[in-house]
Amino acid sequence: MEAAFGSGDGDEEATAVVAKSKASLGQIFDQKYRPWDGELGPRWMRNYAIFRHHVYGVFTGKGHRQYHPMVRLLILIIFLGSLTPIPMLFLSSFIGDDGGFFEKMWGINRYNLWGQVLGYFPRNLCMWPLLTAVVVGGMISDDRQHGTSAIYFSRPISRLDYTSMKYLSVAVILGFVIVFSYFAYYTSAIVFKSEGWAYLADTLPIFLGGMLAGIVLVITYTSIGLALSSISQSRFFAAIGFLSIIYGTKLVSLLVELQFGTTFMYATSPYDCLAHMGQFLLGIPSNYEHPVSISIVSLIVMNSVSIWLLVSRVTSLEVTRE
Repeated sequence: MEAAFGSGDGDEEATAVVAKSKASLGQIFDQKYRPWDGELGPRWMRNYAIFRHHVYGVFTGKGHRQYHPMVRLLILIIFLGSLTPIPMLFLSSFIGDDGGFFEKMWGINRYNLWGQVLGYFPRNLCMWPLLTAVVVGGMISDDRQHGTSAIYFSRPISRLDYTSMKYLSVAVILGFVIVFSYFAYYTSAIVFKSEGWAYLADTLPIFLGGMLAGIVLVITYTSIGLALSSISQSRFFAAIGFLSIIYGTKLVSLLVELQFGTTFMYATSPYDCLAHMGQFLLGIPSNYEHPVSISIVSLIVMNSVSIWLLVSRVTSLEVTRE
């Protein structure tokens, strides 16, 4: 208005400057909107963009999700901590400690393979729950808080693709730390000890059982974490809620066992259900009195309820800021 009607002493004339023949204070533009007539990228490319945005952000922040430097440092520390048995295996092979202390503590056997993924301390007490909490904290809750869903759904991206890529992103990050470290531990033991095909044939079924247990752990933690992230607008709530479920159910089940002498309540604990199934897969004696089928059914129910909650909450996401 100021450019159109001028300023200063000429305002009392109440005439538009642009109407004059030699207007110099304002300009009217003819703005036209043209519909997009180009070719859209294929579906896999749009999905890969979501996946890349979250996964690559762990390594670089340029053009990807901004993970806090302390979060990146914590993920690195957890990853290096999960690889600590490998230097011990190397030391054992270097000093020729066959059957000695290092071999018993970190060598390949059923108990060590189980502990590499499902051991309560330090992995499922300090490492895996904390890793999941910092990864899933703002995965969907940030979209609700900042209205990022409007950017996603203004593109040709379905809610199924959105949910799938978020789920895959978290699972890949957790799988890289948990499953990859397990695989590196097993292969390093074979390489350092120069074991032959007979040793590989003997230990491969045990290794595959632990690998399956690790994959189920990644799926379960991802499902629960994303479900909590989808119902909140705060990454703090999602992270603390996940830690509360893991530690709270474990503590309550332990108190029930100490008071009443039954392990049935462990069916409500995600960690204990995973540990029970892992003991069954690796063929080691169970620490639980109830059947393993109850733990497996409980895991299926936990994942089903978590995925249902995740899908229902993503369905309620609007294309405007909530």
